[in-house]
Amino acid sequence: MTTPTQKATPMLYSTTSDDLRRRRLIVAGIATALLLMAFVTYAVLVHRGQSSSTSPAQTTDGRVALTPVEPKPVVTELPAIRATSDPETFAREVAEAIFAWDTATLVTRTDHVEQLVSVADPTGESTPGLVSDLDNYLPTQDAWVELATYETRQWISVDSVTTPSKWADAQAQAGDELLPGTTALTIHGVRHRTGLWEAEPVASEHDVAFTVFIVCGPSYRECHVLRLSMLDKPLD
Repeated sequence: MTTPTQKATPMLYSTTSDDLRRRRLIVAGIATALLLMAFVTYAVLVHRGQSSSTSPAQTTDGRVALTPVEPKPVVTELPAIRATSDPETFAREVAEAIFAWDTATLVTRTDHVEQLVSVADPTGESTPGLVSDLDNYLPTQDAWVELATYETRQWISVDSVTTPSKWADAQAQAGDELLPGTTALTIHGVRHRTGLWEAEPVASEHDVAFTVFIVCGPSYRECHVLRLSMLDKPLD
């Protein structure tokens, strides 16, 4: 017992080895928890950063702001068939013009007919026959509309352009009825088609052959197309 004039002496407790071990475990646990929290925070921030770079932006009211998509150019007219005085080059130009069409554009079947008529016989004498010939190559108007629902596109790969072996006999039989510079060239190639079927892309290839009857110099400065043989029934 202390007397009133004496001060109480605080009791000092000695630190045991168990106490030190317990404190170290507590400190280690706190450090581990802090590291785990830091890692989780970092992972969340990285994920949000990636999501913001790949997801559509949002407006202030929470609505999704769609990124503008560049519209696909819409073809509204056909290029003119290149003028040339070389028969073989012209025959290739005509062949490619006959087979190159795309129903997914705004170009119509009539546009394709007019493109070829623009390089037809200048006298107009063979033009009605040429228009009739094209009916054997181009889809009908009803078929064109149906093919458009499948976004059908077609073109040709020309393999060869040759003079038919029977052309000399045909010239001899025609005599003066043919203008100077009239010739026939047979095209062999592959017709390509692509489109969509049940939202899946499809494609096909088919060998084709036909003869183009044209007239060039000396009758005309540039070549003109006169008639076409039946498709796959060329002049031999």
